[in-house]
Amino acid sequence: MASSQAVRKAVTIAPSVRALPSGLPSAPRLNLAARAPSDGHDHSHGPALRSDAPSRFTGGLRTGNVGLHYQTVFTSPATTLYKQRYIHTSAVVKDAPEVPDFSAYRPRSDSKNRAMSYFMVGSLGVLSASAAKSTLTGFLETMAASADVLALAKTEVELASIPEGKNVIIKWRGKPVFIRHRTPDEIEEARNVDWKSLRDPQADEDRVKNPEWLVMLGVCTHLGCVPIGESGDYGGWFCPCHGSHYDISGRARKGPAPLNLEIPPYELNEGDGKLVIG
Repeated sequence: MASSQAVRKAVTIAPSVRALPSGLPSAPRLNLAARAPSDGHDHSHGPALRSDAPSRFTGGLRTGNVGLHYQTVFTSPATTLYKQRYIHTSAVVKDAPEVPDFSAYRPRSDSKNRAMSYFMVGSLGVLSASAAKSTLTGFLETMAASADVLALAKTEVELASIPEGKNVIIKWRGKPVFIRHRTPDEIEEARNVDWKSLRDPQADEDRVKNPEWLVMLGVCTHLGCVPIGESGDYGGWFCPCHGSHYDISGRARKGPAPLNLEIPPYELNEGDGKLVIG
Protein backbone atom coordinates (compact mmCIF):
# COMPACT_ATOMS: atom_id res chain seq x y z
CA MET A 1 0.00 0.00 0.00
CA ALA A 2 1.12 3.53 -0.76
CA SER A 3 2.01 5.64 2.28
CA SER A 4 1.57 9.41 2.55
CA GLN A 5 4.34 11.77 3.61
CA ALA A 6 3.81 15.10 5.29
CA VAL A 7 5.87 18.05 4.09
CA ARG A 8 5.73 21.29 6.07
CA LYS A 9 6.33 24.52 4.19
CA ALA A 10 6.37 27.98 5.82
CA VAL A 11 5.09 30.87 3.69
CA THR A 12 3.62 34.30 4.33
CA ILE A 13 0.20 34.58 2.71
CA ALA A 14 -1.84 37.74 2.61
CA PRO A 15 -5.44 37.41 3.76
CA SER A 16 -7.67 36.79 0.80
CA VAL A 17 -10.95 35.18 -0.18
CA ARG A 18 -10.96 32.73 -3.02
CA ALA A 19 -13.39 30.27 -4.56
CA LEU A 20 -12.80 26.54 -4.45
CA PRO A 21 -13.12 24.33 -7.58
CA SER A 22 -16.54 23.30 -6.29
CA GLY A 23 -17.73 26.93 -6.41
CA LEU A 24 -17.81 27.47 -2.63
CA PRO A 25 -15.95 30.48 -1.19
CA SER A 26 -12.62 29.75 0.41
CA ALA A 27 -12.05 31.31 3.83
CA PRO A 28 -8.40 30.70 4.65
CA ARG A 29 -8.51 33.21 7.59
CA LEU A 30 -11.34 31.43 9.38
CA ASN A 31 -9.83 30.49 12.75
CA LEU A 32 -10.88 27.01 13.72
CA ALA A 33 -9.26 27.39 17.19
CA ALA A 34 -11.85 29.95 18.32
CA ARG A 35 -14.34 28.88 20.93
CA ALA A 36 -17.99 28.39 20.11
CA PRO A 37 -20.54 30.94 21.39
CA SER A 38 -21.38 30.69 25.09
CA ASP A 39 -24.14 28.26 25.91
CA GLY A 40 -24.21 28.85 29.72
CA HIS A 41 -21.65 26.23 30.57
CA ASP A 42 -18.43 28.15 29.81
CA HIS A 43 -18.20 29.80 33.21
CA SER A 44 -18.33 33.31 31.71
CA HIS A 45 -15.26 32.82 29.56
CA GLY A 46 -17.11 33.80 26.31
CA PRO A 47 -15.90 33.13 22.75
CA ALA A 48 -12.44 34.39 23.41
CA LEU A 49 -9.49 32.86 21.70
CA ARG A 50 -7.39 30.32 23.50
CA SER A 51 -3.97 31.55 24.42
CA ASP A 52 -2.54 28.13 25.00
CA ALA A 53 -3.12 26.94 21.44
CA PRO A 54 -1.98 28.53 18.20
CA SER A 55 -4.53 29.77 15.72
CA ARG A 56 -5.62 27.14 13.16
CA PHE A 57 -7.21 28.45 10.02
CA THR A 58 -9.04 26.70 7.24
CA GLY A 59 -7.07 25.60 4.20
CA GLY A 60 -4.26 24.18 6.35
CA LEU A 61 -2.87 27.60 7.38
CA ARG A 62 -1.40 27.92 10.87
CA THR A 63 0.22 30.79 12.81
CA GLY A 64 3.46 30.35 14.64
CA ASN A 65 4.74 32.23 17.68
CA VAL A 66 6.42 34.83 15.49
CA GLY A 67 3.31 35.51 13.43
CA LEU A 68 4.46 33.37 10.49
CA HIS A 69 1.72 31.60 8.58
CA TYR A 70 2.55 28.10 7.38
CA GLN A 71 0.67 25.37 5.56
CA THR A 72 1.04 21.57 5.70
CA VAL A 73 0.87 19.87 2.32
CA PHE A 74 0.43 16.09 2.02
CA THR A 75 1.94 14.41 -1.00
CA SER A 76 1.78 10.73 -1.86
CA PRO A 77 4.25 8.86 -4.00
CA ALA A 78 3.26 7.98 -7.56
CA THR A 79 1.73 4.59 -8.00
CA THR A 80 0.95 2.50 -11.04
CA LEU A 81 -2.14 0.96 -9.47
CA TYR A 82 -5.31 2.25 -11.02
CA LYS A 83 -8.84 1.15 -11.51
CA GLN A 84 -10.35 1.14 -14.97
CA ARG A 85 -13.45 3.25 -15.30
CA TYR A 86 -16.12 2.28 -17.77
CA ILE A 87 -18.17 4.77 -19.67
CA HIS A 88 -21.41 3.69 -18.01
CA THR A 89 -19.93 4.64 -14.61
CA SER A 90 -18.85 8.14 -15.61
CA ALA A 91 -21.20 9.24 -18.41
CA VAL A 92 -24.87 9.85 -18.53
CA VAL A 93 -26.70 6.86 -20.00
CA LYS A 94 -28.73 7.91 -23.02
CA ASP A 95 -31.50 6.07 -24.79
CA ALA A 96 -30.52 4.10 -27.92
CA PRO A 97 -31.09 6.09 -31.13
CA GLU A 98 -34.07 5.23 -33.23
CA VAL A 99 -33.69 3.06 -36.36
CA PRO A 100 -33.55 5.26 -39.50
CA ASP A 101 -36.44 5.17 -41.92
CA PHE A 102 -35.41 3.50 -45.19
CA SER A 103 -38.82 3.65 -46.81
CA ALA A 104 -37.57 6.15 -49.40
CA TYR A 105 -35.03 3.60 -50.66
CA ARG A 106 -37.40 0.66 -50.91
CA PRO A 107 -38.93 -0.26 -54.29
CA ARG A 108 -42.44 0.92 -54.84
CA SER A 109 -43.46 -2.31 -56.58
CA ASP A 110 -42.49 -5.82 -55.47
CA SER A 111 -42.96 -7.17 -59.01
CA LYS A 112 -40.28 -4.85 -60.42
CA ASN A 113 -37.90 -5.79 -57.64
CA ARG A 114 -38.55 -9.50 -58.28
CA ALA A 115 -37.95 -9.06 -62.02
CA MET A 116 -34.65 -7.30 -61.31
CA SER A 117 -33.60 -10.14 -59.00
CA TYR A 118 -34.45 -12.75 -61.64
CA PHE A 119 -32.51 -10.79 -64.25
CA MET A 120 -29.40 -10.59 -62.06
CA VAL A 121 -29.56 -14.29 -61.18
CA GLY A 122 -30.03 -15.26 -64.83
CA SER A 123 -27.18 -13.04 -66.01
CA LEU A 124 -24.87 -14.47 -63.36
CA GLY A 125 -25.84 -18.00 -64.42
CA VAL A 126 -25.09 -17.28 -68.09
CA LEU A 127 -21.70 -15.74 -67.25
CA SER A 128 -20.82 -18.67 -65.00
CA ALA A 129 -21.77 -21.20 -67.69
CA SER A 130 -19.71 -19.32 -70.30
CA ALA A 131 -16.68 -19.21 -68.01
CA ALA A 132 -17.02 -22.92 -67.22
CA LYS A 133 -17.29 -23.77 -70.93
CA SER A 134 -14.18 -21.74 -71.78
CA THR A 135 -12.23 -23.38 -68.97
CA LEU A 136 -13.30 -26.89 -69.98
CA THR A 137 -12.57 -26.23 -73.66
CA GLY A 138 -9.09 -24.95 -72.86
CA PHE A 139 -8.40 -27.99 -70.70
CA LEU A 140 -9.52 -30.42 -73.41
CA GLU A 141 -7.45 -28.60 -76.03
CA THR A 142 -4.34 -29.30 -73.99
CA MET A 143 -5.10 -33.03 -74.26
CA ALA A 144 -5.67 -32.96 -78.03
CA ALA A 145 -3.04 -33.87 -80.57
CA SER A 146 -0.62 -31.17 -81.62
CA ALA A 147 -0.57 -29.63 -85.09
CA ASP A 148 2.40 -31.68 -86.29
CA VAL A 149 0.69 -34.91 -85.22
CA LEU A 150 -2.54 -33.94 -86.99
CA ALA A 151 -0.55 -33.12 -90.11
CA LEU A 152 0.80 -36.68 -90.12
CA ALA A 153 -2.58 -38.27 -89.44
CA LYS A 154 -3.17 -38.69 -93.16
CA THR A 155 -0.68 -39.06 -95.98
CA GLU A 156 -1.39 -38.79 -99.70
CA VAL A 157 0.66 -40.63 -102.28
CA GLU A 158 0.57 -40.13 -106.06
CA LEU A 159 0.11 -43.57 -107.63
CA ALA A 160 1.50 -42.42 -110.96
CA SER A 161 4.90 -41.88 -109.35
CA ILE A 162 5.26 -45.62 -108.51
CA PRO A 163 6.19 -47.78 -111.53
CA GLU A 164 4.99 -51.33 -111.86
CA GLY A 165 7.10 -53.89 -110.01
CA LYS A 166 8.63 -51.34 -107.62
CA ASN A 167 8.39 -50.57 -103.88
CA VAL A 168 8.00 -47.18 -102.23
CA ILE A 169 8.57 -46.53 -98.55
CA ILE A 170 6.84 -43.52 -96.93
CA LYS A 171 6.57 -42.37 -93.32
CA TRP A 172 3.16 -42.33 -91.64
CA ARG A 173 2.78 -41.57 -87.90
CA GLY A 174 6.43 -42.31 -87.37
CA LYS A 175 6.27 -45.74 -88.99
CA PRO A 176 7.45 -46.91 -92.43
CA VAL A 177 4.77 -47.96 -94.93
CA PHE A 178 5.51 -50.27 -97.85
CA ILE A 179 3.60 -49.58 -101.10
CA ARG A 180 4.10 -52.20 -103.79
CA HIS A 181 2.88 -51.84 -107.37
CA ARG A 182 2.59 -55.54 -108.20
CA THR A 183 2.87 -57.11 -111.63
CA PRO A 184 0.31 -59.66 -112.97
CA ASP A 185 2.79 -62.48 -112.31
CA GLU A 186 3.17 -61.42 -108.68
CA ILE A 187 -0.59 -61.26 -108.25
CA GLU A 188 -0.98 -64.76 -109.67
CA GLU A 189 1.83 -66.09 -107.47
CA ALA A 190 0.27 -64.60 -104.31
CA ARG A 191 -3.15 -66.13 -105.10
CA ASN A 192 -1.86 -69.59 -105.96
CA VAL A 193 -0.47 -70.12 -102.44
CA ASP A 194 -2.37 -72.51 -100.15
CA TRP A 195 -2.96 -69.81 -97.55
CA LYS A 196 -4.85 -72.17 -95.19
CA SER A 197 -1.60 -73.95 -94.37
CA LEU A 198 0.26 -70.75 -93.48
CA ARG A 199 1.29 -69.71 -89.96
CA ASP A 200 -1.12 -66.76 -90.07
CA PRO A 201 -3.79 -67.90 -92.57
CA GLN A 202 -5.02 -65.05 -94.73
CA ALA A 203 -6.01 -64.90 -98.42
CA ASP A 204 -4.43 -62.36 -100.73
CA GLU A 205 -7.86 -60.98 -101.62
CA ASP A 206 -8.39 -60.03 -97.94
CA ARG A 207 -5.15 -58.05 -97.80
CA VAL A 208 -5.64 -55.74 -100.79
CA LYS A 209 -8.37 -53.48 -102.15
CA ASN A 210 -6.87 -53.50 -105.61
CA PRO A 211 -4.70 -56.49 -106.63
CA GLU A 212 -2.13 -54.17 -108.19
CA TRP A 213 -1.50 -52.17 -105.02
CA LEU A 214 -0.25 -53.75 -101.80
CA VAL A 215 -0.03 -51.41 -98.77
CA MET A 216 1.57 -52.66 -95.52
CA LEU A 217 3.34 -51.37 -92.40
CA GLY A 218 7.07 -52.00 -92.79
CA VAL A 219 7.50 -53.34 -89.26
CA CYS A 220 8.47 -56.93 -88.60
CA THR A 221 5.94 -58.69 -86.40
CA HIS A 222 8.71 -60.41 -84.46
CA LEU A 223 10.65 -57.61 -82.75
CA GLY A 224 9.76 -54.51 -84.76
CA CYS A 225 12.62 -54.44 -87.24
CA VAL A 226 12.29 -53.04 -90.79
CA PRO A 227 12.41 -55.81 -93.43
CA ILE A 228 14.25 -55.44 -96.74
CA GLY A 229 12.12 -55.46 -99.91
CA GLU A 230 12.51 -57.72 -102.97
CA SER A 231 14.55 -60.26 -101.03
CA GLY A 232 14.12 -63.47 -99.10
CA ASP A 233 13.21 -67.01 -100.13
CA TYR A 234 9.75 -66.01 -101.39
CA GLY A 235 10.58 -62.87 -103.39
CA GLY A 236 8.88 -60.54 -100.94
CA TRP A 237 10.56 -59.09 -97.82
CA PHE A 238 13.28 -60.36 -95.56
CA CYS A 239 14.19 -59.29 -92.01
CA PRO A 240 17.97 -59.74 -91.55
CA CYS A 241 17.76 -59.28 -87.76
CA HIS A 242 16.28 -62.71 -87.00
CA GLY A 243 15.69 -64.24 -90.43
CA SER A 244 11.96 -63.77 -90.98
CA HIS A 245 10.73 -64.24 -94.62
CA TYR A 246 7.54 -62.73 -96.11
CA ASP A 247 6.01 -63.48 -99.53
CA ILE A 248 4.81 -61.04 -102.20
CA SER A 249 1.58 -60.58 -100.22
CA GLY A 250 3.40 -59.75 -96.94
CA ARG A 251 2.48 -63.03 -95.25
CA ALA A 252 4.91 -64.69 -92.84
CA ARG A 253 6.34 -67.83 -94.47
CA LYS A 254 9.56 -68.59 -92.60
CA GLY A 255 11.46 -67.48 -89.48
CA PRO A 256 10.33 -66.37 -86.01
CA ALA A 257 7.73 -63.83 -87.21
CA PRO A 258 4.35 -64.99 -85.78
CA LEU A 259 2.04 -62.80 -87.87
CA ASN A 260 1.73 -61.27 -91.32
CA LEU A 261 2.73 -57.68 -91.96
CA GLU A 262 -0.01 -55.35 -90.75
CA ILE A 263 -2.34 -53.58 -93.21
CA PRO A 264 -2.95 -49.92 -92.27
CA PRO A 265 -6.24 -48.10 -92.95
CA TYR A 266 -6.13 -46.48 -96.39
CA GLU A 267 -8.35 -45.32 -99.23
CA LEU A 268 -7.57 -45.91 -102.89
CA ASN A 269 -8.88 -43.20 -105.21
CA GLU A 270 -8.11 -44.41 -108.70
CA GLY A 271 -10.02 -41.55 -110.32
CA ASP A 272 -7.65 -38.96 -108.87
CA GLY A 273 -4.75 -41.35 -108.90
CA LYS A 274 -4.08 -40.91 -105.18
CA LEU A 275 -3.62 -43.20 -102.23
CA VAL A 276 -4.66 -41.75 -98.84
CA ILE A 277 -3.25 -43.51 -95.80
CA GLY A 278 -4.94 -42.91 -92.44
